[in-house]
Amino acid sequence: MRIALVDDDQNCLDEMEKLCADFGARYNCHIETAAFTDAESFLHDFTDGSYSVVFMDIFMENTDGIAAAGCLRRHDCECLLVFLTSSTEFMPDAFSCHAFEYVLKPFSGERIESVLLDAMKILPERQKYMEVLSGRKTVRIFLDQIVSVMTDAHYLEIRLSDGSAIRTRMTVLNFQSETGEDPRFLTVNKGIVLNADYIADFEENCCILKDGSRFPVRVRDRLKIEQSVADYHFQKIRREQHHDTKYSKRRDSTWISKNG
Repeated sequence: MRIALVDDDQNCLDEMEKLCADFGARYNCHIETAAFTDAESFLHDFTDGSYSVVFMDIFMENTDGIAAAGCLRRHDCECLLVFLTSSTEFMPDAFSCHAFEYVLKPFSGERIESVLLDAMKILPERQKYMEVLSGRKTVRIFLDQIVSVMTDAHYLEIRLSDGSAIRTRMTVLNFQSETGEDPRFLTVNKGIVLNADYIADFEENCCILKDGSRFPVRVRDRLKIEQSVADYHFQKIRREQHHDTKYSKRRDSTWISKNG
């Protein structure tokens, strides 16, 4: 887990860094933290996918944490956002930014541990990665960034969402094994694997991706492949609805406890 800590209180940052390190040691989880004393420096450093969890203070000198969170959400809808604050006044605004949690100060180590444990239950799906040898370097690739995989002789060309491509000596079977048989990766033709998250449509025995690129689909398996894509998205929506319901109940419970 890569965790960003954004707070203008240095003592709070120091405490959070220690609690995160203690959590990593206790649960055998590799954790990297980056601390920022203002939202501007955090947003300057931030890129899509750079952090798994962001702890954001709402009230910082010359900074509106809610506005900073809105800017973050325009670039990354996946990272888990946790607000830190001494007041529940802005809780509705916080959850409008799809906040994962809302932690009141002063907080305890047990409270932060509980938040990180909940995060660990969700993050594996979002942070799965594989390592491949490209050239002489071992490259780590997050699975959700893989758009397509194509066979090229004894190599695979793995195209990523940022437009780059990685060439590695591997077979399609090896690739599927390395991803843990992840259901989002579908073989649509001999030597062609596509990420269902990037598939937009099917047309004339071609699969069309969201960026407009087209890939030929095995004619005899087209209906089966289309059904696999539909099934994948159905299951994904069900998981997201389950998570939304869970956090909605948590938010309502917090509001009730505050207002009696």
